[in-house]
Amino acid sequence: MPAGMTILVVVAALIYFGVAQRMLDKMRLTDTQALLAIALMVAGSFITVPLLSGKTSIEINLGGTLVPLAIVLYLLVTADSAYERVRALIASVVTAAIVFGIAQYTDFDPSSGTFIDPLWLFSIIAGIVGYLAGRSRRAAFIAGILGILLTDIVHAIRAWAVDLNSTTVLGGAGVFDSMVLAGIIAVVLAEVVGETRERLSGGPGVPSVRDDDTTQAEEREGDE
Repeated sequence: MPAGMTILVVVAALIYFGVAQRMLDKMRLTDTQALLAIALMVAGSFITVPLLSGKTSIEINLGGTLVPLAIVLYLLVTADSAYERVRALIASVVTAAIVFGIAQYTDFDPSSGTFIDPLWLFSIIAGIVGYLAGRSRRAAFIAGILGILLTDIVHAIRAWAVDLNSTTVLGGAGVFDSMVLAGIIAVVLAEVVGETRERLSGGPGVPSVRDDDTTQAEEREGDE
């Protein structure tokens, strides 16, 4: 089973047994919504639709592109403030730029003995950058997912622009795995750091903790 699928199955199990309840609440997601999203990603991963044919062929994987985009759109719409939406989008662009830059200047030739698969490396980088730039759980998750997806889209556009003889599947194969892992790393980092800050400040809901996920009072201030 591909790594992305395995991760989704594990996450689904955690959600089913209530382990991820607090994190989902912070992201304004119910267990049902999260499980449905996972089911759609798994089912959609088997469906690929051609977008562009010719010397440069571009296809789109529904489970690795459209479903993640739908989740990102939902999280943006339900974000607490316009500030968080803008921050999430900026964080996504920053994440994509860093991942793309590393991809251009890193040699992953099989003979070089690279200690880590590039797609796993990119997902870890995207997850960390997504959290650092996004900060809140929703923004971090959006940045991790969208950062990888934007990088994939840029690669497809470059291939088309130079008329490269290739077939690109947006959101397919390793990109799907990388995107799933990046989103999870980003939101877990945000959860762990957010939980630690809350405990250090004396418990959840303390006004001194600055996190767009914490208190309604802070959310109203952000909107103003």
